[in-house]
Amino acid sequence: MNIVFTGGGTGGHLFPLIAVRREVRRLYPKDDIIFHYVGPKDEESFLLLSQEGFKIHVVAAGKIRRYFSFANITDVVFFIPLGFLQSFFKLLFIRPKLMFSKGGTGSLPVTFGAALLGIPVFLHESDVVPGLSNKITSTWAKKIFLSFEKTEYVNLSKAMVVGNPIRKELLEGTDQGAKESLHITFEKPVVLFYGGSQGAMKINEFVVGILHDILLRYEVIHVCGKKNYRQVMVESKALIDKNFEKYYHLYDALNEVQLKHAYKAAGVIVARAGSASIFEIAALGKPSILIPLPTAAGDHQSKNAYEYAKTKAAFIVEESSLTPHFFIGQIQHSISESNQMSQAALAFAKPLAAKAIAREILEYLTRYKI
Repeated sequence: MNIVFTGGGTGGHLFPLIAVRREVRRLYPKDDIIFHYVGPKDEESFLLLSQEGFKIHVVAAGKIRRYFSFANITDVVFFIPLGFLQSFFKLLFIRPKLMFSKGGTGSLPVTFGAALLGIPVFLHESDVVPGLSNKITSTWAKKIFLSFEKTEYVNLSKAMVVGNPIRKELLEGTDQGAKESLHITFEKPVVLFYGGSQGAMKINEFVVGILHDILLRYEVIHVCGKKNYRQVMVESKALIDKNFEKYYHLYDALNEVQLKHAYKAAGVIVARAGSASIFEIAALGKPSILIPLPTAAGDHQSKNAYEYAKTKAAFIVEESSLTPHFFIGQIQHSISESNQMSQAALAFAKPLAAKAIAREILEYLTRYKI
Protein backbone atom coordinates (compact mmCIF):
# COMPACT_ATOMS: atom_id res chain seq x y z
CA MET A 1 0.00 0.00 0.00
CA ASN A 2 1.71 3.17 -1.23
CA ILE A 3 1.19 6.64 0.26
CA VAL A 4 2.81 9.71 -1.31
CA PHE A 5 3.87 12.75 0.69
CA THR A 6 4.76 16.03 -0.97
CA GLY A 7 5.72 19.54 0.03
CA GLY A 8 8.96 21.37 0.50
CA GLY A 9 10.98 24.52 0.43
CA THR A 10 11.73 24.94 4.14
CA GLY A 11 11.81 22.95 7.35
CA GLY A 12 8.30 24.27 8.04
CA HIS A 13 7.07 22.04 5.22
CA LEU A 14 9.46 19.14 5.74
CA PHE A 15 9.22 18.43 9.46
CA PRO A 16 5.40 18.14 9.55
CA LEU A 17 5.67 15.44 6.87
CA ILE A 18 8.09 13.57 9.11
CA ALA A 19 5.83 14.04 12.13
CA VAL A 20 2.78 12.65 10.30
CA ARG A 21 4.73 9.72 8.89
CA ARG A 22 5.96 8.79 12.38
CA GLU A 23 2.42 8.86 13.75
CA VAL A 24 1.05 6.74 10.90
CA ARG A 25 3.73 4.19 11.72
CA ARG A 26 2.92 4.30 15.45
CA LEU A 27 -0.80 3.80 14.84
CA TYR A 28 -0.26 1.20 12.12
CA PRO A 29 2.93 -0.75 12.89
CA LYS A 30 2.49 -3.31 10.09
CA ASP A 31 5.07 -3.06 7.33
CA ASP A 32 2.68 -3.13 4.36
CA ILE A 33 2.61 0.67 3.93
CA ILE A 34 5.35 2.13 1.75
CA PHE A 35 5.98 5.86 2.18
CA HIS A 36 7.07 7.87 -0.85
CA TYR A 37 8.13 11.48 -1.16
CA VAL A 38 7.70 13.25 -4.51
CA GLY A 39 9.14 16.74 -4.74
CA PRO A 40 11.93 19.08 -5.82
CA LYS A 41 15.59 18.19 -5.37
CA ASP A 42 17.08 19.16 -2.01
CA GLU A 43 19.98 17.00 -0.85
CA GLU A 44 19.72 17.97 2.82
CA SER A 45 15.97 17.33 2.92
CA PHE A 46 16.40 14.05 1.06
CA LEU A 47 18.88 12.84 3.65
CA LEU A 48 16.41 13.49 6.47
CA LEU A 49 13.52 11.93 4.59
CA SER A 50 15.56 8.86 3.67
CA GLN A 51 16.48 8.39 7.33
CA GLU A 52 12.75 8.42 8.11
CA GLY A 53 12.05 5.62 5.64
CA PHE A 54 10.75 7.57 2.65
CA LYS A 55 11.45 6.46 -0.92
CA ILE A 56 12.52 9.62 -2.77
CA HIS A 57 11.31 10.65 -6.23
CA VAL A 58 12.69 13.89 -7.70
CA VAL A 59 10.65 16.18 -9.93
CA ALA A 60 11.45 19.58 -11.40
CA ALA A 61 10.19 22.58 -9.44
CA GLY A 62 9.16 26.03 -10.56
CA LYS A 63 7.99 28.99 -8.56
CA ILE A 64 5.48 31.72 -9.36
CA ARG A 65 6.86 34.80 -7.67
CA ARG A 66 4.57 37.63 -6.60
CA TYR A 67 6.94 40.18 -8.05
CA PHE A 68 8.52 40.73 -11.45
CA SER A 69 11.33 38.36 -12.24
CA PHE A 70 12.60 36.87 -15.49
CA ALA A 71 12.83 33.58 -13.60
CA ASN A 72 9.01 33.52 -13.62
CA ILE A 73 9.09 33.12 -17.40
CA THR A 74 11.48 30.17 -17.26
CA ASP A 75 9.57 28.52 -14.44
CA VAL A 76 6.10 28.95 -15.96
CA VAL A 77 7.14 27.97 -19.50
CA PHE A 78 9.54 25.12 -18.67
CA PHE A 79 10.00 23.93 -15.08
CA ILE A 80 6.38 23.85 -13.88
CA PRO A 81 5.12 21.92 -16.96
CA LEU A 82 8.12 19.59 -16.70
CA GLY A 83 7.41 19.04 -13.02
CA PHE A 84 3.80 18.19 -13.82
CA LEU A 85 4.75 15.64 -16.50
CA GLN A 86 7.33 14.03 -14.23
CA SER A 87 4.85 13.93 -11.33
CA PHE A 88 2.11 12.44 -13.49
CA PHE A 89 4.22 9.53 -14.72
CA LYS A 90 5.85 8.88 -11.34
CA LEU A 91 2.42 8.72 -9.70
CA LEU A 92 1.19 6.48 -12.50
CA PHE A 93 4.07 4.13 -11.69
CA ILE A 94 3.75 4.34 -7.86
CA ARG A 95 -0.07 4.08 -7.90
CA PRO A 96 -0.54 5.51 -4.40
CA LYS A 97 -3.75 5.02 -2.46
CA LEU A 98 -3.56 8.53 -0.98
CA MET A 99 -1.45 11.69 -1.06
CA PHE A 100 -0.64 14.00 1.85
CA SER A 101 0.58 17.47 0.87
CA LYS A 102 2.09 20.26 2.99
CA GLY A 103 2.22 22.74 0.12
CA GLY A 104 5.24 24.84 -0.65
CA THR A 105 7.62 24.91 -3.59
CA GLY A 106 7.12 22.04 -5.99
CA SER A 107 3.98 20.55 -4.44
CA LEU A 108 1.45 21.92 -6.95
CA PRO A 109 2.49 19.81 -9.98
CA VAL A 110 2.42 16.73 -7.74
CA THR A 111 -1.06 17.37 -6.35
CA PHE A 112 -2.35 18.30 -9.82
CA GLY A 113 -1.06 14.99 -11.16
CA ALA A 114 -2.89 13.27 -8.31
CA ALA A 115 -6.12 15.07 -9.20
CA LEU A 116 -5.93 13.91 -12.81
CA LEU A 117 -5.27 10.32 -11.74
CA GLY A 118 -8.10 10.31 -9.19
CA ILE A 119 -5.76 9.98 -6.20
CA PRO A 120 -7.35 11.48 -3.05
CA VAL A 121 -5.33 14.42 -1.71
CA PHE A 122 -5.22 15.32 1.97
CA LEU A 123 -3.87 18.84 2.42
CA HIS A 124 -2.46 20.64 5.43
CA GLU A 125 -2.33 24.44 5.62
CA SER A 126 -0.03 25.84 8.28
CA ASP A 127 -0.73 29.55 8.12
CA VAL A 128 -3.58 31.99 8.54
CA VAL A 129 -3.00 33.00 4.90
CA PRO A 130 -2.50 29.97 2.60
CA GLY A 131 0.28 29.96 0.05
CA LEU A 132 -0.56 29.95 -3.65
CA SER A 133 0.05 26.20 -4.05
CA ASN A 134 -2.34 25.35 -1.25
CA LYS A 135 -4.98 27.82 -2.43
CA ILE A 136 -5.09 26.01 -5.76
CA THR A 137 -4.79 22.49 -4.37
CA SER A 138 -7.58 23.15 -1.86
CA THR A 139 -10.08 23.24 -4.74
CA TRP A 140 -9.64 19.51 -5.37
CA ALA A 141 -8.37 18.28 -1.99
CA LYS A 142 -10.50 15.57 -0.38
CA LYS A 143 -9.81 16.87 3.12
CA ILE A 144 -8.08 20.00 4.43
CA PHE A 145 -6.36 20.22 7.81
CA LEU A 146 -5.87 23.67 9.33
CA SER A 147 -3.54 25.05 11.99
CA PHE A 148 -5.59 28.18 12.75
CA GLU A 149 -9.36 28.44 13.02
CA LYS A 150 -9.45 31.75 11.15
CA THR A 151 -7.68 30.53 8.00
CA GLU A 152 -8.45 32.60 4.91
CA TYR A 153 -9.53 31.37 1.45
CA VAL A 154 -10.43 27.84 2.57
CA ASN A 155 -13.61 25.84 1.97
CA LEU A 156 -14.52 25.12 5.59
CA SER A 157 -17.00 22.39 4.63
CA LYS A 158 -14.12 19.95 4.07
CA ALA A 159 -11.71 21.40 6.65
CA MET A 160 -10.89 20.51 10.22
CA VAL A 161 -8.68 22.41 12.67
CA VAL A 162 -5.96 20.18 14.11
CA GLY A 163 -2.99 22.53 14.61
CA ASN A 164 0.40 22.19 12.98
CA PRO A 165 1.99 18.70 13.08
CA ILE A 166 5.04 18.69 15.33
CA ARG A 167 7.49 15.93 16.19
CA LYS A 168 6.48 14.83 19.68
CA GLU A 169 10.14 13.97 20.35
CA LEU A 170 10.79 17.74 20.61
CA LEU A 171 8.85 17.74 23.88
CA GLU A 172 11.25 15.30 25.51
CA GLY A 173 14.27 17.53 26.22
CA THR A 174 16.01 17.66 29.59
CA ASP A 175 18.20 20.14 31.44
CA GLN A 176 20.89 17.50 31.76
CA GLY A 177 20.76 16.91 28.02
CA ALA A 178 21.18 20.67 27.47
CA LYS A 179 24.25 20.68 29.70
CA GLU A 180 25.81 17.74 27.90
CA SER A 181 24.94 18.49 24.27
CA LEU A 182 24.90 22.31 24.29
CA HIS A 183 27.17 23.11 27.28
CA ILE A 184 24.50 25.26 28.97
CA THR A 185 25.63 26.47 32.41
CA PHE A 186 22.19 27.52 33.73
CA GLU A 187 23.96 30.22 35.75
CA LYS A 188 21.60 32.77 34.16
CA PRO A 189 18.16 32.60 32.51
CA VAL A 190 18.50 31.10 29.02
CA VAL A 191 17.23 32.88 25.89
CA LEU A 192 16.97 30.92 22.64
CA PHE A 193 17.19 32.87 19.37
CA TYR A 194 15.90 30.59 16.65
CA GLY A 195 15.36 31.85 13.11
CA GLY A 196 14.05 28.55 11.76
CA SER A 197 15.70 26.15 9.33
CA GLN A 198 16.96 28.98 7.10
CA GLY A 199 18.18 31.31 9.82
CA ALA A 200 17.19 34.99 9.94
CA MET A 201 19.80 37.55 8.91
CA LYS A 202 18.11 40.59 10.43
CA ILE A 203 17.70 38.85 13.77
CA ASN A 204 21.33 37.72 13.63
CA GLU A 205 22.56 41.27 13.05
CA PHE A 206 20.45 42.55 15.92
CA VAL A 207 21.61 39.84 18.34
CA VAL A 208 25.26 40.50 17.55
CA GLY A 209 24.68 44.21 18.11
CA ILE A 210 23.28 43.69 21.61
CA LEU A 211 25.48 40.77 22.68
CA HIS A 212 27.38 42.66 25.35
CA ASP A 213 24.22 43.97 27.02
CA ILE A 214 22.25 40.76 26.78
CA LEU A 215 25.05 38.54 28.11
CA LEU A 216 25.24 40.66 31.25
CA ARG A 217 21.89 39.17 32.28
CA TYR A 218 21.26 36.07 30.18
CA GLU A 219 22.76 32.95 28.70
CA VAL A 220 22.12 32.79 24.96
CA ILE A 221 21.60 29.95 22.48
CA HIS A 222 21.80 31.51 19.01
CA VAL A 223 20.86 29.43 15.96
CA CYS A 224 21.85 31.63 13.03
CA GLY A 225 21.47 29.44 9.92
CA LYS A 226 24.17 27.75 7.86
CA LYS A 227 24.55 30.56 5.34
CA ASN A 228 25.12 33.11 8.08
CA TYR A 229 27.27 31.13 10.50
CA ARG A 230 30.75 32.22 9.42
CA GLN A 231 29.92 35.92 9.45
CA VAL A 232 28.11 35.76 12.80
CA MET A 233 30.93 33.74 14.34
CA VAL A 234 33.60 36.27 13.31
CA GLU A 235 31.57 39.29 14.43
CA SER A 236 30.49 37.80 17.76
CA LYS A 237 34.01 36.70 18.68
CA ALA A 238 35.22 40.26 18.20
CA LEU A 239 32.55 41.62 20.52
CA ILE A 240 32.23 39.16 23.39
CA ASP A 241 34.02 39.85 26.64
CA LYS A 242 36.18 36.85 27.59
CA ASN A 243 34.32 36.54 30.89
CA PHE A 244 31.04 35.99 29.04
CA GLU A 245 32.13 33.53 26.34
CA LYS A 246 30.72 30.56 28.24
CA TYR A 247 27.25 32.16 28.15
CA TYR A 248 27.06 32.41 24.35
CA HIS A 249 26.33 29.28 22.34
CA LEU A 250 26.33 29.83 18.57
CA TYR A 251 25.12 27.16 16.15
CA ASP A 252 24.46 27.14 12.43
CA ALA A 253 21.67 24.61 12.97
CA LEU A 254 20.48 22.14 15.60
CA ASN A 255 19.68 18.51 14.99
CA GLU A 256 16.54 17.08 16.56
CA VAL A 257 18.28 15.96 19.75
CA GLN A 258 19.99 19.32 20.27
CA LEU A 259 16.81 21.23 19.49
CA LYS A 260 14.69 19.39 22.05
CA HIS A 261 17.26 20.14 24.75
CA ALA A 262 17.56 23.79 23.65
CA TYR A 263 13.79 24.12 23.84
CA LYS A 264 13.77 22.64 27.34
CA ALA A 265 16.58 24.90 28.57
CA ALA A 266 15.11 28.13 27.23
CA GLY A 267 13.25 30.45 29.56
CA VAL A 268 12.24 32.61 26.58
CA ILE A 269 12.26 31.77 22.87
CA VAL A 270 12.77 34.48 20.25
CA ALA A 271 11.67 33.33 16.80
CA ARG A 272 10.11 34.20 13.50
CA ALA A 273 6.37 33.56 13.24
CA GLY A 274 6.16 30.58 10.95
CA SER A 275 3.43 28.17 11.99
CA ALA A 276 5.89 25.39 12.82
CA SER A 277 7.75 27.59 15.30
CA ILE A 278 4.57 28.87 16.93
CA PHE A 279 3.07 25.43 17.48
CA GLU A 280 6.33 23.95 18.77
CA ILE A 281 6.73 26.84 21.21
CA ALA A 282 3.11 26.51 22.33
CA ALA A 283 3.38 22.75 22.89
CA LEU A 284 6.44 23.38 25.05
CA GLY A 285 4.58 25.99 27.08
CA LYS A 286 7.35 28.55 26.58
CA PRO A 287 7.03 32.36 26.69
CA SER A 288 8.06 33.79 23.35
CA ILE A 289 8.88 36.94 21.47
CA LEU A 290 7.89 36.70 17.82
CA ILE A 291 9.52 38.79 15.10
CA PRO A 292 7.44 38.27 11.92
CA LEU A 293 9.25 38.21 8.59
CA PRO A 294 7.94 41.37 6.89
CA THR A 295 8.51 40.00 3.37
CA ALA A 296 6.59 36.73 3.93
CA ALA A 297 4.07 35.98 1.19
CA GLY A 298 0.63 37.39 1.99
CA ASP A 299 2.09 38.80 5.21
CA HIS A 300 1.25 35.40 6.69
CA GLN A 301 3.84 35.55 9.47
CA SER A 302 2.38 38.74 10.91
CA LYS A 303 -1.12 37.29 10.76
CA ASN A 304 0.09 34.08 12.41
CA ALA A 305 1.84 36.06 15.15
CA TYR A 306 -1.07 38.35 15.95
CA GLU A 307 -3.52 35.45 15.99
CA TYR A 308 -1.29 33.61 18.47
CA ALA A 309 -0.59 36.76 20.53
CA LYS A 310 -4.33 37.12 21.21
CA THR A 311 -3.85 34.31 23.73
CA LYS A 312 -1.26 36.45 25.60
CA ALA A 313 1.29 33.65 25.21
CA ALA A 314 3.68 35.81 23.17
CA PHE A 315 4.86 39.34 22.58
CA ILE A 316 5.29 40.64 19.05
CA VAL A 317 8.15 42.91 18.03
CA GLU A 318 8.06 44.11 14.45
CA GLU A 319 11.43 43.98 12.70
CA SER A 320 11.26 47.72 12.09
CA SER A 321 10.87 48.31 15.85
CA LEU A 322 13.91 46.36 17.02
CA THR A 323 15.79 48.58 19.45
CA PRO A 324 18.18 47.29 22.16
CA HIS A 325 16.61 48.84 25.26
CA PHE A 326 13.03 47.98 24.28
CA PHE A 327 13.89 44.44 23.24
CA ILE A 328 15.85 43.55 26.37
CA GLY A 329 12.95 44.96 28.36
CA GLN A 330 10.62 42.58 26.51
CA ILE A 331 12.82 39.64 27.46
CA GLN A 332 12.71 40.67 31.11
CA HIS A 333 8.96 41.15 30.93
CA SER A 334 8.54 37.68 29.37
CA ILE A 335 10.50 36.11 32.21
CA SER A 336 8.52 37.96 34.87
CA GLU A 337 5.24 36.89 33.21
CA SER A 338 6.45 33.38 32.41
CA ASN A 339 3.85 31.50 34.45
CA GLN A 340 0.88 33.22 32.83
CA MET A 341 2.42 33.07 29.33
CA SER A 342 3.24 29.40 29.76
CA GLN A 343 -0.33 28.55 30.75
CA ALA A 344 -1.68 30.53 27.78
CA ALA A 345 0.70 28.76 25.40
CA LEU A 346 -0.30 25.31 26.63
CA ALA A 347 -3.99 26.23 26.36
CA PHE A 348 -3.45 27.14 22.70
CA ALA A 349 -1.22 24.15 21.89
CA LYS A 350 -2.35 21.19 19.80
CA PRO A 351 0.48 18.68 20.33
CA LEU A 352 -1.57 15.81 18.86
CA ALA A 353 -1.99 17.37 15.41
CA ALA A 354 0.23 14.81 13.68
CA LYS A 355 -1.60 11.95 15.36
CA ALA A 356 -4.99 13.40 14.36
CA ILE A 357 -3.93 13.63 10.71
CA ALA A 358 -2.43 10.13 10.78
CA ARG A 359 -5.68 8.77 12.21
CA GLU A 360 -7.72 10.47 9.47
CA ILE A 361 -5.44 9.02 6.80
CA LEU A 362 -5.74 5.49 8.19
CA GLU A 363 -9.49 5.76 8.75
CA TYR A 364 -9.98 6.89 5.15
CA LEU A 365 -7.95 3.97 3.83
CA THR A 366 -9.90 1.56 6.02
CA ARG A 367 -13.32 3.08 5.32
CA TYR A 368 -12.89 2.78 1.57
CA LYS A 369 -11.13 -0.59 1.87
CA ILE A 370 -8.21 0.63 -0.17
